[in-house]
Amino acid sequence: MASFVIEGGHKLHGEIVPQGAKNEVLQVLCATLLTDEEVTIENIPNILDVNNLIQLLRDMGMKVSKSGSDTYTFQADNLNLAYLESDDFLNRCSKLRGSVMLVGPLVARFGKAMIPKPGGDKIGRRRLDTHFLGIQKLGASFEYDAVNGRFCINAEKLKGAYMLLDEASVTGTANIVMAAVLAEGVTTIYNAACEPYLQQLCRMLNRMGAKISGIASNLLTIEGVSSLKGCSHRVLPDMIEVGSFIGMAAMTGSEITIKDVSYQNLGIIPDSFRRLGIRLEQRGDDIFVPAQEHYQIESFIDGSIMTIADAPWPGLTPDLLSVMLVVATQAKGSVLIHQKMFESRLFFVDKLIDMGAQIILCDPHRAVVIGHDRNFCLRGGNMTSPDIRAGIALLIAALGAEGNSRIHNIEQIDRGYQHIEQRLTALGARITRIE
Repeated sequence: MASFVIEGGHKLHGEIVPQGAKNEVLQVLCATLLTDEEVTIENIPNILDVNNLIQLLRDMGMKVSKSGSDTYTFQADNLNLAYLESDDFLNRCSKLRGSVMLVGPLVARFGKAMIPKPGGDKIGRRRLDTHFLGIQKLGASFEYDAVNGRFCINAEKLKGAYMLLDEASVTGTANIVMAAVLAEGVTTIYNAACEPYLQQLCRMLNRMGAKISGIASNLLTIEGVSSLKGCSHRVLPDMIEVGSFIGMAAMTGSEITIKDVSYQNLGIIPDSFRRLGIRLEQRGDDIFVPAQEHYQIESFIDGSIMTIADAPWPGLTPDLLSVMLVVATQAKGSVLIHQKMFESRLFFVDKLIDMGAQIILCDPHRAVVIGHDRNFCLRGGNMTSPDIRAGIALLIAALGAEGNSRIHNIEQIDRGYQHIEQRLTALGARITRIE
C-alpha cells in the first residue's frame, strides 16, 4: 500500500491542465460495446479506475489500440460472451463500481448480462434500484443469486417505455439510455440526470446513429434504432479536478492558472467557491486564481449562516463538498456543509479535527466549519484516505498545513487523479510517494 509524504506550507505557482473527466470516461467506454465498428475516444485520463475498465474490456474481447498519449480506439466486433459469466469477470467487476454501466449495453446488444454487487468508494449506500427498474421497464428480467451475490439480466428484445425515475441517478440514467437506444419504439425518461457528462454520452450516441432528444434537460426522449456505427469523441475536462485546484490555490494562498476548463460546463462550481470568499477570474477558457491571504465566507441576505449543499445538476456536485469543507477551515467566518446525497462522505472530518480544524460534525450529512482566518494553521498529520474525494481533500489540507503529513491508502486518490504528485510538484508542492 502506497503513501504520500507531504511537506506543507509551500506556495504553488504556475499553470495546470485538468485531466479528462473520470465520470464521463466510464460512461463512454461502456458505450463502445453498442457497436461492432471502431470508436475513437480522446482525452482519456491515465487513472486506476479507467485503466481497470479498459483492461476489463480487453479481457471481454474488445480490440483496444492506443494511438496517442490519451487517445484510444475500441472495437467490439468479436466479444467473448462466455467470459462474461466467468468468476474472473465477476470478481473484477465487483471491485469497479463503473462496471455496472456494462449492463445496459450488453443487454441491448446481446440480450443478457451478469453483474455482481459493485464495489468502489465506502461512502454509504449507493443503491442500484434506478438502474434495474429502468431496464426492467424496457422488458428485461432480473434475478438475484444471493449465494454468489450476482445479478442475472436477460431480455429477448427490449421495447421502449415511459418511465419516471425515482432519483436523478447519473449512472442509472446512463445505463438506461444505453439500453434504450437499441430498444424497439420510443423511450421517455423523466427525472433523468442531465450532468454535462451525461449530455456528452447522449451526443456521442447520436453521432453513432442514436436518436436522443431533450439533451441537457431532465426529460429525454429516445427513438430506438436497429444498430449503431462508430464515431470519434473527445472527453470534457474533469470539473472535480478544476474545483480541487481552485481549493488548493485558496488553501495555500497561491496564484495558479487552470487551463482549458470548459467553463460553460462548470455550472455553479465557480460561484460556490466565490461564496467562500475565494476570488477567481475567467480568462477565456482558463480560470485564474490570484494569491489570496484571507477569504471571508459570505452570509445569506438575511444574515444567516451560509449553507453549501449538494444537489443533482445543475446543483453543486457532491464530489466537491469534501474540498470545500477543507478550504473553509482557513476562511473567515462559518459555514454549514450539507452532504445530502451520500451518508458517509463527511466521516473523514475527524482527521481534519486532529490537524486542528474547528468542525462540528452534526450527523452523517452535516458539518459546521468555523474558519481560522489563518490565525491558526492546520498541523501536519498521519491519515488514511477512505475514498477518492476525501483523499484529495486531505491532500489539500496537508499542502496548507504546517509540518509534514503522511496519507496512506493513496490508491484511492490514484483511482481519480492522474499523476497528481508530479503535476503538483511542478507547481512547487513537496510531495513524495512511498511504495
